[in-house]
Amino acid sequence: MNPIDPNRGRSSAPSIPKDPAPLALAALAVCGLVVLAAWWVLLGLERILERNQLGGALLNAALVGVGLLPLLLLVPVLRSLRAAGQARAGLALKDLITARVKTAESREWAQYAIGYGAAVLLVFLGVQFLLANDGAVAATFFRLELIQSSFGLVLQAFWKNVWMFCVAEVFILIWGLVIAVARMVPGRAGQPIRFLATLYTDVFRGLPTIISIYLIALGLPLANVPVVRDWPPEWLAILALTISYGAYVAEVYRAGLDSIHPSQWSAARSLGLSFGQTLRFVVIPQAVRRIIPPLLNDFIALQKDTALVNVVGVIDGFNQAKIIASNKFNLSAVTTVALLFMLITIPQTRFVDRLLEQEKRRTRG
Repeated sequence: MNPIDPNRGRSSAPSIPKDPAPLALAALAVCGLVVLAAWWVLLGLERILERNQLGGALLNAALVGVGLLPLLLLVPVLRSLRAAGQARAGLALKDLITARVKTAESREWAQYAIGYGAAVLLVFLGVQFLLANDGAVAATFFRLELIQSSFGLVLQAFWKNVWMFCVAEVFILIWGLVIAVARMVPGRAGQPIRFLATLYTDVFRGLPTIISIYLIALGLPLANVPVVRDWPPEWLAILALTISYGAYVAEVYRAGLDSIHPSQWSAARSLGLSFGQTLRFVVIPQAVRRIIPPLLNDFIALQKDTALVNVVGVIDGFNQAKIIASNKFNLSAVTTVALLFMLITIPQTRFVDRLLEQEKRRTRG
């Protein structure tokens, strides 16, 4: 038999923490790089403003103030260096507890400075991109006088995007639920319905939305299809969006319906409820609560895809902006409609994130 090691089961000696000074010096280097980049960008901006006779004492003072803001990164850098020195002193005195605490503190402040420094550096690089070619990029996309003069026209046309989104959303909710239920019809008698519903979702999920809009909104009037041939382009575009997004929403519905435990179905059927009654009173109310976040994600995409209706001649916000851009040889009006889309989609995105976080907390609870 092997002799028993008397040290077996005892904890080994604590390891000596690594010197945090290199990371603190790296944070100092990042801070210096950010300051240099800031002043390089601001000096270029100041030259462009003077060339266009837009400079002034107040504006120059504001630029100097912006250039001094990156110096605030020196605060966490200095704290990191001070903590690194205290960690070294602790190691010299063989005080491992102090060394470990100060090492962790130094690394945390250094990482803080590096993270914020990288973010600020990216911001200044973005500003430098706009200032490229003597400010031609900024003048092409952000000409303020053109944005101001065209804002009314673009906003008026943009309301058509909002209206089409709201109408299409109602129809998509209904149509998607119909397709989802059709894919779940039980028995051999429901097999043809399940096949057609599956074929529909496969076709329109594989077909780009812009092609669906083009084929439906232009093809149906061209084919002289009764009833729809007299519809205005807006309603034909809504029909195309409903058919296209109905396939995506149907899959979201189906995922929610499948997530309901089979015992719910069995209990409802054992009480004498029919298949339709089980769906209406038991399964669908539970499933809808679970699929609200993914449904909202689909509707955020739908809101953006309303800009695709310009291919069939609908004067929406994007089409109006393109007309202005072609007349003025400038894309600032397109930037306006882009900002309008972001103004209504970003709050929806944050709302979805909040719902998902609430669902996570509820699930953990």
